[in-house]
Amino acid sequence: MTFRHSKIRDFLPPLEAIRDPWIDTLLENPALIRRQMEEHGSPLNIHCLTPFARNYQEYASVFAAHQLRHLVLFARKANKSTAFVRAAASLGFGVDTASFRELQQCLQLGVEPEKLVFTAAIKDQRSLRLAIANGVLIILDNRDEWEQVRTIARDLGVKAQLGIRISGFEVDGEKLYSRFGFDIEEAYREITTMFAGEENRQLAEFRGLHFHLDGYSTRQRGIALHGAMDLAIQLKAKDLQTDFVDIGGGFLMNYLAEKSQFEQFEFELKSAVRGERPPLTFKNDGLGYEMVEGQLQGSLRVYPYFNQQPRAIFLEEVLGVSNEAGMTVSDRARSLDLEIRMEPGRSLLDQTGITVARVAHRKKDSRGDLLVGLEMNMTQMHSSSADFLLDPIVLHQHPEKKEGPVGAFFTGAYCLERDVLLKRKIHLKQVPAVGDLVVFLNTAGYMMHFFESEAHLFELAANLVFDPKSQRINPDETASFA
Repeated sequence: MTFRHSKIRDFLPPLEAIRDPWIDTLLENPALIRRQMEEHGSPLNIHCLTPFARNYQEYASVFAAHQLRHLVLFARKANKSTAFVRAAASLGFGVDTASFRELQQCLQLGVEPEKLVFTAAIKDQRSLRLAIANGVLIILDNRDEWEQVRTIARDLGVKAQLGIRISGFEVDGEKLYSRFGFDIEEAYREITTMFAGEENRQLAEFRGLHFHLDGYSTRQRGIALHGAMDLAIQLKAKDLQTDFVDIGGGFLMNYLAEKSQFEQFEFELKSAVRGERPPLTFKNDGLGYEMVEGQLQGSLRVYPYFNQQPRAIFLEEVLGVSNEAGMTVSDRARSLDLEIRMEPGRSLLDQTGITVARVAHRKKDSRGDLLVGLEMNMTQMHSSSADFLLDPIVLHQHPEKKEGPVGAFFTGAYCLERDVLLKRKIHLKQVPAVGDLVVFLNTAGYMMHFFESEAHLFELAANLVFDPKSQRINPDETASFA
């Protein structure tokens, strides 16, 4: 089977991922991965906890340098593996839960209730009862939730611990949209009304304020923090003490080793959409770009896979945003003795996981493109981004030095034309053989589990944990963190 690039414009720009040393160590022992594949099937999600601890410490160091009270809460929805919950508990930081089962598991795994927060978009009575009974902080989104909390707290005879979600901050004359929380212009009235009277204060305790912003603007987050602190000052006058402001998640991480590769890919993608070169993507998907009346329009609708504001830099920028009086977020938080909380998911999981799938077949489609079918489906490596822009690695059983380069699409097991695991055509040194392993890098954050489905009654992927010291792979439920 021979597929080679025939023209220089068929060039497929590489997008090489940053790789933590544990990944290289594991890939040097493909027999170990194959044994797990034989036992658990394909695909496998393999994690490592070492980068998780390092990523947390990076955030903690920033807060320590600013002398700020803080609590980092791992956004559990980003990955369902229990090993990360146990690691968070061991390291002394918290967990953000967004469903009954997430909260229940964390409590069963021994996470201290004061290190938990319940932020679910839909909070049913069972979830609220579990949180209130265990003294877990609930982030309140609306008045209907407030009425449920009052009823359950009265029934249990336990005071509910509440944070209030706020939204609608104005930045540069624009009101930031959110379907969640109380509008900042109405939050003072809403909160003071909810906590008016002795009965309400006996049923629930006001603890702090919470917000989450879409996008990746550090300035917007800083301005929102100042708005929350302004509200905290107003509430104090009504004897409502704000202990914390939680700024949610959305902290950037960097996936790619080279900025130039990302820029070259975008240039070539736009050329392909214009029809100036062969397609780079399945069915020439523009990933946000399109031709309208002969003109290229749109923008790249993907995560900023290469960026220069990851983690600590991002947090530093947020803390450094000044208000009109010239005070930074950090200065004001210290002066008000406010705890700053945050709920990162993706950035805490940076470099902590890979997904490995076995090659089932190779074929040409009706356009002559090479398709490499894998024993997995599109929900087992899928996020809200238009595409996952990292080159996978193929572990060949029989590497060939003489075979020329080839472009291929990786396809999945669903009976859908669109079950293409990566929309981008991938440059390969040789055609993978049946039984070869394809390794997708840095997939732990929102890629493995967020949209995972059991359609066709396919088994869910096994979740495993690699210990670099012992060179062993353990089931998620038994993996330990030290």
